[in-house]
Amino acid sequence: MKAIASLSAFVGKTFALWVILFAVLGFILPDTFKQLTPYIVTLLGIIMFGMGLTLSLDDFKEVAKRPVDVGIGVASQFLIMPLIAVALTMIIPMSPEVAAGVILVGCCPGGTSSNVMTYLSKGDVALSVACTSVTTLAAPIVTPFLVWLFASQFLPVDAMAMFISIVKVILVPLALGFLLQKLLPGVVKAAVPALPLVSVAGIVLIVAAVVGASKGAIATSGLMIFAVVVLHNGIGYLLGYFAARATGLSVAKRKAIAIEVGMQNSGLGAALANAHFSPVAAVPSAIFSVWHNISGAFLANYFSQVPNGEEATRAEAPAR
Repeated sequence: MKAIASLSAFVGKTFALWVILFAVLGFILPDTFKQLTPYIVTLLGIIMFGMGLTLSLDDFKEVAKRPVDVGIGVASQFLIMPLIAVALTMIIPMSPEVAAGVILVGCCPGGTSSNVMTYLSKGDVALSVACTSVTTLAAPIVTPFLVWLFASQFLPVDAMAMFISIVKVILVPLALGFLLQKLLPGVVKAAVPALPLVSVAGIVLIVAAVVGASKGAIATSGLMIFAVVVLHNGIGYLLGYFAARATGLSVAKRKAIAIEVGMQNSGLGAALANAHFSPVAAVPSAIFSVWHNISGAFLANYFSQVPNGEEATRAEAPAR
């Protein structure tokens, strides 16, 4: 078990590299990896089950302790990223499938890797975890509504079918993981060190499957989609930070909310796009999975050098 835990820790630390590797493999060997497309929802369900195994009541007590902070984070997540996505689809010419995919990933909840990046940035980890948990639980209602509101001009959106999909792929696995944690705490505690390995394996296979199924679209418009994803992610970090600062939150909380807003549950975006739109619509989510782990690591490294106390005022100057 120690060997598995060590391997899991190593894979977790080198997550971005594995995502890049499998994205390349998906492009080089499309016929191999596109066969995984029917299993994308199952893979995401396994990832969310793993998240359920690590959920704690303390994560939700944090919401009760400081509802304003969590409310600012959740509101920022579900307002900033969808609106940036809509703006990008208006400014940059793209096909209806890609536009719907960009909006979809923008309407997804925060990604769990944001919690790790917040820790590395010396930000408020408890706030990050609470925001991720709340946006994830709110996703079955909020995500379909926002996608219907903003993406139906590009492709038909069945909000009810999307709601059912998110319940199946998010809430049910989360609930089962949380229940197992209560029923067999000893077994779950022993298995937790291996969870990063399972999560990384699930994400990289989803990315490879989407890339393999959409090789043609990536070959013709991959650079444009990559540029859109970089802008979406970067502006999300920036506006998330300024939203937290504008509402008077501390530097540690600003770091958490900036990262929380900029990093999406792109695995969910890929699964929903593939199920309800097309493999091409899943490409923005797949590229987002690659890019936000790279950008998040760089941002966390920068933030880790920004003091969290009152003396941080001068250090924050470059971010203004």
